[in-house]
This record gives sequence, structure tokens and C-alpha cells, in this order.
Amino acid sequence: MQESRLFKIVYYLLDKGQATAPELAEKFEVSVRTIYRDIDSLSEAGIPIYAETGRNGGIRLMNDFVLNKAVLSEDEKKEILTALQSINATPNIDNSQTLQKLSAMFHVSGENWLEVDFSRWGNKEADNEKFELLKSAVIHCRSVKIHYANSSQIISERVVEPCKLVYKSNAWYLKAFCTEKQALRIFKLNRILDLELLNECFQRRDFLEPTEASQEEYKEIVLRFPKEMAYRVYDEFDKAQVQKQANGDLIVSAKMPEDAWLTGFLLSFGTQADILSPAYLREVIAEQAKLIYEKNKP
Repeated sequence: MQESRLFKIVYYLLDKGQATAPELAEKFEVSVRTIYRDIDSLSEAGIPIYAETGRNGGIRLMNDFVLNKAVLSEDEKKEILTALQSINATPNIDNSQTLQKLSAMFHVSGENWLEVDFSRWGNKEADNEKFELLKSAVIHCRSVKIHYANSSQIISERVVEPCKLVYKSNAWYLKAFCTEKQALRIFKLNRILDLELLNECFQRRDFLEPTEASQEEYKEIVLRFPKEMAYRVYDEFDKAQVQKQANGDLIVSAKMPEDAWLTGFLLSFGTQADILSPAYLREVIAEQAKLIYEKNKP
């Protein structure tokens, strides 16, 4: 327990720059006396940590200090190696040398248990290049010009300030501040048709996540699928949202936003999705299917 706390104290000081003993005591739920004992232990372990008295004093690390293996437990060493292995999201990101150096320093052999490849089938190079450019924009706070196809089939040019890349529900998204809308927006990576990294830098913004209250405003959609569609149902919905019937049919209840995306999503099931509620959604889908037929009939 003490070893874990020592590591956390060092990490906290690396992040904050300095802290008072009462601040650390409150943070780690121990006494001020225990904090001073921890400081002594860190110093004896070779960590250049010291305390300054006076109005602006506090506990701090030497400015050129680099995290040393001495404060890491065996489990923490393995967790660091595992974390590095799990961020190999693209083939052109090579962490092998870093992993080898850390493995040698830690005297720990990390198992390469995870492989992640976000690119679509047959489109690896383009998707990886897009991901790399956006990753660079997020890290270095660089604005990006994109051409984006939205759910209303409109392609528009935007200048955005990327906040973070997110993988959710089988797809990658970019959370960014749109300078045209002057608001935070979410862009699906596959719909970013092309992009250009600009020279303009921006001040990083906080991206407020949707609250549970806002998510509860979505309407509950109830669907029935034949058992043959189980593979697709479990691709799209959580098991808790699915009820299996005696005849094998699957009833799905899920809260979803009613917009053009939902219409396209339901149409993607063809004749295999039966909309149970809301009733008016059946009319919307039927009308869209009719328009598709009229447009493509021989």
C-alpha cells in the first residue's frame, strides 16, 4: 500500500509541480506526519524530492527529474507495458523499441495480448493517414480544415479545433470545436472526406459530455428481428437491450435519437426489422423505402 502511495505522490508532483504536506495528506487520506515519512522514504530511494518553507513553499521534485523505476511495483510495471501495447492502433506507430527498453529496465516481459486496427477493410493506408493527422492536431492544438458529409447528405467545409479522438459503438469519432457553428461538435471519421492540417494553433477547450438527463430525452424505439438476424442485433445492441422470444425472435428496446441517421440505420436492416413502436416511425420508414423504390425501379 505504501509503495503504491509513493508512486502516486511522485506522479502528483510531476503533474502539479508542487504541493503542501496538508494537501497531500488530504489527497491520499493519511496524516501529515505520514506524508513526511513518505517524503523521507522517497528521498532514501534516490528520488530528488525536497520541501521548501515559507509563504510560497511546498514539496516538490527537482526540475530535471525523470520518473525512475524505483517507485514502481511489479504490477505497475506490467500495467505500463500493457498500456503501451494497447495503444498500437495503427501499423505505422512503432512502440517496439520503447517496449524493449522499458522491459529491460523493469526486468519484466510484457505479453503482446492486444491488437487494434481501426482502418476499414481495403482502406488501411488512407484511414491510418487520416487518424495520424487528427492525432497530431489534437496533441499539438492545430486547427484542421475538413470536408464533412453529414447525415442530411450535405457536404460542407469546416474549420475545427480537435479536442479528442473517440472510439464508440463500432466507429471512430472526432470531438472538436466547430468555428463556423461556434460550438462543440462530434464528427464521424468515416464521413471526413478529406482534411488539411492548418498552421493556426488554438487554446484547448473542455468538451462537456452529454448528461444522463439529456440522453433520457431520446425516444425509446422497440424493434423485432427474426432469429436469423441475431449476429447483426448483437453487433448493434447490448445484450441487456435484447429479449429473446419463445420462437427465437429478438425484441430490442433502446433509446435512440430520432434523426436522419436513425432512418438510415433502420433501412439498413431491409425487411428484417419490424418497428413495434413508436407507430409513426413505421410511416417514416415506409415513405423512405417507397422513395428508394421509385428512384431505383427499372
